[in-house]
Amino acid sequence: MAGINSVNSLFLIVTTLYHAIACWREDQTSPPGQRIDIGGYKLHLYTAGDANQQTIVLDHSLGGIEGYFLLPELSKLGRVCCYDRAGYGWSDRSPHPRTSQQIVTELDQLLTNANIAPPYVLVGNSFGTYNLRLYAHQFPEKVAGLVLTDGLHENGMLRMTLLLRILKLFFISGFVMCVLGSGLGIIRLLKICGVFELLKPELRQYSSAVLKPVKRSFCRPNHWITMAQEMWSLETSGRQLQAINSLGSLPMVSIKANSFFKPSLWTRLIPLGAANRLRDEMHQELFKLSTNCVQLPAETSGHFVWLDQPEVVVKAVKILLEKIG
Repeated sequence: MAGINSVNSLFLIVTTLYHAIACWREDQTSPPGQRIDIGGYKLHLYTAGDANQQTIVLDHSLGGIEGYFLLPELSKLGRVCCYDRAGYGWSDRSPHPRTSQQIVTELDQLLTNANIAPPYVLVGNSFGTYNLRLYAHQFPEKVAGLVLTDGLHENGMLRMTLLLRILKLFFISGFVMCVLGSGLGIIRLLKICGVFELLKPELRQYSSAVLKPVKRSFCRPNHWITMAQEMWSLETSGRQLQAINSLGSLPMVSIKANSFFKPSLWTRLIPLGAANRLRDEMHQELFKLSTNCVQLPAETSGHFVWLDQPEVVVKAVKILLEKIG
């Protein structure tokens, strides 16, 4: 037993040291975009495409920085602003709570300080739809259109069933465990072994250059700490969204995935039916937010549309650009 413990300890020492060295080496390389000060801490902003065309602003899912997957195609349609929320990617952690209101405040400060002039087409994914809906409500003069990808609605989220609340706590506990796993270098080791692609085969369609910023973030404890904070604050964010009864006639496209998770052996262990019923209710509420809303199906996608069917997001942006003229 003592020998096994010694081997385990040595293994963790090696992985931790390797992770520390890998982080140091990564940090010697400049980020792909700019780190903009927004008041004592910096957020990373990457832009691509023609600055003379429509500005498209992306906000990711809870814990995701998957907007990098969309850059090659969306940058053909306009100037795309892909930013890492505080705590993710190359952005510093924020000293403030990770609620939608705080995220909206930080995003507007970022765009202002980076001299990114409105109007914006906002493209949000999952939790990012909370943030960008609130942004559109608070800064209507700055927003030309809105894409919600498998969006959330506060009415449904605030009345989740007990089983779904237990599932939420299960995810939070997993994120907390991943804080330790990333600090010990275990997640970096899993990355090297190709576990990311094993869990999500759709990743294989992307080049290593596109995957690099996403994988880099997931290997770091700050990423998982922020995920846990954002999920823990979901109810507070939901209450902040309750002020939004309507977005008027704002041009809007709401993308609906086929299922929250693609059915598989492991999804039999979770209340997938209840999750999908909740999604159906939320999409009905989202469709009512604007008198100028189109619902677009992502027929072969789970909740992660930006990864499963990115072409649907590109189609949604094209629809909005045609509406805007």
